[in-house]
Amino acid sequence: MAKTYLDNIGRGQFNISTVFGILGAFIFFLGFALLLPMIIAFVYDEEIWHTFLYSAAIAFTFGGILYYVFRPDGELRIRDGFLIVSLTWLILSLVGALPFVISGYLPSYTDAVFETMSGLTTTGATILGGTTSWGYANPQIEALPQSLLFWRSLSHWLGGMGIIVLSLAILPLLGVGGMQLFQAESPGPTTDKLTPRVQETAKLLWGVYVAFTGVEFLLLWLHPSMDWFEAINHAFATLATGGFSTKNGSIAAFDSAYIDTVITVFMFLAGINFAMHFRLIRGNFDSFFNNRETRFYTLITAISILAVSGSLWLFDGYGIGGALQYGSFQVVSIVTTTGFGTADYELWHSFGAFFLFLLFFTGGCAGSTGGGVKMIRWMIIIRNSFREIKQIVHPKAILPIRIGDKTIDYNIQRTVLSFFVLYLILFGIGALIMATMGYDIQSAIGASIACLGNIGPGWGEFGPTDNYAQIPLIGKWVLILMMMIGRLEIFTVLLLFSPTFWKQ
Repeated sequence: MAKTYLDNIGRGQFNISTVFGILGAFIFFLGFALLLPMIIAFVYDEEIWHTFLYSAAIAFTFGGILYYVFRPDGELRIRDGFLIVSLTWLILSLVGALPFVISGYLPSYTDAVFETMSGLTTTGATILGGTTSWGYANPQIEALPQSLLFWRSLSHWLGGMGIIVLSLAILPLLGVGGMQLFQAESPGPTTDKLTPRVQETAKLLWGVYVAFTGVEFLLLWLHPSMDWFEAINHAFATLATGGFSTKNGSIAAFDSAYIDTVITVFMFLAGINFAMHFRLIRGNFDSFFNNRETRFYTLITAISILAVSGSLWLFDGYGIGGALQYGSFQVVSIVTTTGFGTADYELWHSFGAFFLFLLFFTGGCAGSTGGGVKMIRWMIIIRNSFREIKQIVHPKAILPIRIGDKTIDYNIQRTVLSFFVLYLILFGIGALIMATMGYDIQSAIGASIACLGNIGPGWGEFGPTDNYAQIPLIGKWVLILMMMIGRLEIFTVLLLFSPTFWKQ
């Protein structure tokens, strides 16, 4: 009855039964993910194991009912795909917040949703370790049970490659119309399919993702300062370019050049299109090393490392080795939007600190787990700017934009320019809202770009040694929305606020 009614009101615009049915399947799948931290609770003999059992039961019940009542049928349309993706990320954050609340460690549901959305979107902004606007002191990171710490890191890892991409790989019910979801969730202006079948592409991407995570886990576990639990948590956060750590002091707490180096390398790798990694593993070296976006990403990262490390050496009194260690780590952490920290960059000389601030507007490659604007968009914007200069000199000339031997389609150029304008507008709106709440300009700007770019630590009162606990409830929900908008690349979420999207 309910399915028939919704189909009638949605006929022509959406396949409502399929939308709700698939949404139910994703929630049901989250229930299995919630059982994994329960195993960690058993391993460490933690009494809160039932927290995850109750949370999983809620996900199984709610998701199962949705799927049973609105069983998916028919082909997904473009609107269906965008609606499903946006609702999935929002509802999974609402359900994924339950362990924090049920366990009693975060009595504020808003704070729990903020932490979960920050995890799933790989932002890495946290409300732990701070005092809320109503005077409640949230627990320190290291005061949380191991199972809750694992859930934070697992949320990173699931959100890094994409919850829906994972579901496409393992849930056969999405075999029909799955490309609509793949395109709506995947980061970047274009979607790189490795095989004609989207399900096979999803499996290959996740295969590379799992392999890289396993290698980093083993390398971190080799160091005596990290046990297996810390190694797996930091491997999850690194490959997802998330930034949640099991320590209050983040990576600085380990005080190890070896660990800094391993994490720096894997953050850099996570910022490269995973389709390129797959081709490299298959022996297609030309495709990897001749990829213009990968080369541009490497060039920008190398120049930034030299600039910031040079600033640390010349102005902050670091030795050459220390300057390279801390400079390269922080540059790669910001470029890839991971947000790990080994030092408080706000205390650095203004040249190095400002250079890092500029990197807040970059991001990794399209198809990576990094957030931000993405390197391919910057390449198109830069080439379009030079093209416009030439066009003024030669007004009748036809000057296409090329990257390598490929001509960039006009529709992609238009979409990229629109994305950039919207990105700056949203950044400005977010900063204005934070300023209205009484924060200084540096803090307002820092919170806005850190959440929209999925970076995590920002500036001012939200720097690398601070947290977001103090923000009023309305401000937290604004930043929650900005994290989701940034992860889903703006258009996927903003479409839902367009009257045209809902018209037949």
